[in-house]
Amino acid sequence: MSNKKDPVIGLALGSGAARGWSHLGVILALREMGIQPHIVSGCSIGALVGAAYACHRVDKLTDWALSLSSWQVFNLMDFSLYRGGLLTGEKVFNAAEQYIGSDRIEQLDIPFGAVATELESGKEIWLQKGSVRDAVRSSCAMPGLMAPYRLNDQWLVDGAVVNPVPVSLCRAMGADVVIAVNLNNDKSRIALLDDDLNETLSHNENPSNQPFWRLLGGGKDYLNSMLSNLKQQNSNRSPGMIGVMSTSINIMQERLTRTRMAGDPPDILLSPKLGDIGIMDFHRAEEAISEGKRVTELMRPQIEEELFYR
Repeated sequence: MSNKKDPVIGLALGSGAARGWSHLGVILALREMGIQPHIVSGCSIGALVGAAYACHRVDKLTDWALSLSSWQVFNLMDFSLYRGGLLTGEKVFNAAEQYIGSDRIEQLDIPFGAVATELESGKEIWLQKGSVRDAVRSSCAMPGLMAPYRLNDQWLVDGAVVNPVPVSLCRAMGADVVIAVNLNNDKSRIALLDDDLNETLSHNENPSNQPFWRLLGGGKDYLNSMLSNLKQQNSNRSPGMIGVMSTSINIMQERLTRTRMAGDPPDILLSPKLGDIGIMDFHRAEEAISEGKRVTELMRPQIEEELFYR
């Protein structure tokens, strides 16, 4: 009789803003295969989805994500230019709290950890105790977009600055086999008038908000085009502010992820093709979830090999 023990399965969910809805598809596909990870670590949007998984609320979060329209996404944005980010973030996390719970991390049935970055020192911070909401909010504070979060006398920002796909945290929490999800492997083009903002414009029911989005997306060049009434070719237009910021962050994360994984590779790496989804395209959950399912099902032979035949 074999005394071989089943491996402890860890799930490391990477950063990627709106692309993170793909994590839901990964989790749903794993569930259909009969695979329930025992440990979950997350960075940024991966922390949000990971917390929902640890709280047994993935289905509720999935329903919410699928229900979001571009206008609802806009209404969740609490703009502020005086708190270290374009958004304060409180409005969206107040809405998300019902899907990640208000429990403490140490009370969860499934071990959960989130990665954040200490702003002053640049240290990688592993959040494994305290409020689930605080941990997720800290991990999601994308520099320039969302204000830093004050926690335990530290200003914390997005964990993607130091560890975009937290394989190391997952292993430290006791995982024997780590399934990692990298959302930033698919190269995306720079948005000229940011794709995510442009999409919001085309579906925005409130015309009074459109000038704001156009100014944010196109900035000075859009104003100049209005004044001169000249139609410029897309190839000659300056990238929009959010497009430059998101593409720069993607480049940073992709390079950093590659370096971190070279030193501590996951046992299974899932890389959804999400290059066409912008960082603010939270209303495109159906596409992202479908792609998460697709890539997981594609990798099923390798997943089963690692988990059941090691």
